[in-house]
Amino acid sequence: MSDEVLVERRGAVQVITINRPEARNALNAAVAAGIRDAADELDGDADLRVGVLTGAGGTFSSGMDLKAFLKGEMPSFPGRGLCGITQTPPRKPLIGAAEGWALAGGFELLLACDLVVCGASARFGVPEVTRALVAGAGGALVLAQRVPRALALELLLTGDPIDAGRAAEIGLVNRVVDDGGALAEAIGLAERIAANGPLAVMATKQIALSAGDWAERRWDEAARAMGPVFASEDAREGARAFAERRPPVWQGR
Repeated sequence: MSDEVLVERRGAVQVITINRPEARNALNAAVAAGIRDAADELDGDADLRVGVLTGAGGTFSSGMDLKAFLKGEMPSFPGRGLCGITQTPPRKPLIGAAEGWALAGGFELLLACDLVVCGASARFGVPEVTRALVAGAGGALVLAQRVPRALALELLLTGDPIDAGRAAEIGLVNRVVDDGGALAEAIGLAERIAANGPLAVMATKQIALSAGDWAERRWDEAARAMGPVFASEDAREGARAFAERRPPVWQGR
């Protein structure tokens, strides 16, 4: 894996760091491949329960590296989207930890995260229209599902950025912390999630994110997703641990 993406394990939490601070963590092909591979590792390793995506040097990401783009590089993958996660996010929870700017593709990476923690000076924006472009890595498609449509359109059609306070006010971020504290707060949140039953966490994420697509089938589809969880060893362990007043030991099966 390229040193432009750093991947670290902290117990059951995987920390993925975009490591191009000299380029404001702009997204080139190497960064895209590193994030994609880390996401695959997160889903494929039973010892990992939650991922945290962040940027080095006080910036989350300024978006696609235009210099690399002019050289023919594309930081996206067919069927998977930007950095391999905007169309096909991990099945396990992914938390964004943002300091500084999260712009364009950088902002769209945060939209691929399930939860977002940011520093007080963080700023977010989708300025593509100011360059006669479209926020095509999920911004135009997904933003109106995350915030009221009128607010999404204001961001998308003006290209104006918003600050951390406004982002929290409209529901784009879960927590605002002191500058420099986003990663620690995100890891703490990830550890709380990782302490829960892993099968239950993945099924709950699947149901919550898919319910809008299931329409009249939503109860049947939810039952299909929940069935293996209720029949699992972990479900029995959860009940036993509660009865015995001890912490559960999850097996992920």
